This record gives sequence, C-alpha cells and structure tokens, in this order.
Amino acid sequence: MMIIRNGQLKVRHLEPKDNVLIEKWLTNPNVLHYYEGRDRPQTIELVNEKFYNRKNDEVGCIVEFEDKAIGYIQFYPISEGARKLYGYENSEIIYGTDQFIGEEDYWNKGIGKLLVQSMVQFLIKDRNANRIVMDPQAWNERAIRCYEKCGFKKVKLMPKHEFHEGEYRDCWLIEYKAPI
Repeated sequence: MMIIRNGQLKVRHLEPKDNVLIEKWLTNPNVLHYYEGRDRPQTIELVNEKFYNRKNDEVGCIVEFEDKAIGYIQFYPISEGARKLYGYENSEIIYGTDQFIGEEDYWNKGIGKLLVQSMVQFLIKDRNANRIVMDPQAWNERAIRCYEKCGFKKVKLMPKHEFHEGEYRDCWLIEYKAPI
C-alpha cells in the first residue's frame, strides 16, 4: 500500500518479499558505515527478525524512486522512555523516523532531502504530528546537513548514545516542529 507519492518518489509499506532488498543493502559496507555498522551485516534471518516483527506502532516502508526500490524508512510514535530521555514531558504527538538509501547510485542527488521532507509532511498531515525527531550520530555530518535543509534543528547532544562499530557514539537529538 502506498503511503507517499511525491513526483518520482514513492513510499510504500514493507512487504515480505522486500527482505531480500534489505539484506542486499545491509550487507554493503558503504551503507553499513552509516546504518547498523560494518561489523553487523544483516542476514535474511536478522532482517526478518528486526524489520518484520514490529512493535510499538513502528511502520516499515520501502522507498522507491522512478519505480525502483532504493531504500528504507520507518516511522513511529516515540515511546514514553524516549520522551523522558529526550526531555519531552508534554502531551504533543511526536514521531521518530529512521531511514537510509541503500542504492549508492541514488546518493547525493537530493532524494534523501525529498524523502525526509515528504515524510515530515505526511506525519504532520496524516498523523497529526506536532514534532518529528531523529537522533543521527554526531559524526554523520552529511545526514545532519540534509536534515537541517529539511527544517530540523539540533536540540541536544546525547553523549555515547548509540553503539556503532564497536563503540558508543555521540548523537544529536534533532527535531522538526510543525507550524502552529
């Protein structure tokens, strides 16, 4: 089922057959450098376990561009534990997203920006989100620049927040606030 259509970009629900695509992308060291870690290539079994056993209203999706599957995005209402960790104590509707473009030929073409902008608009319009948050690793300046171009702002540095390639890495909490 299609969730987003914006020009040549489409975002659709994850289907069982997509596990082969995710495994392909998450065995590529260049993709793993940014998502999961090069020391954690994903087998079909790991993909099925992690991407298909959803909890907490997480929605996994495949990103298509020009009718070719090129990446993955997931969105979810952030948990009470994440609200506390991030410092949100109000009753706003807050969603988180995680994404990657798995096809390297589609990197550095503005598709990531189009994807994030499209997801932000979907979450605000269709899920009534007041804020959208992400927590990219602080060293991933390319991703952070992309998110800032989409209107996200750095809110809080979270030291040693995410385990990646054998060590805990600092992450930025970034947020997009919906217009009032």
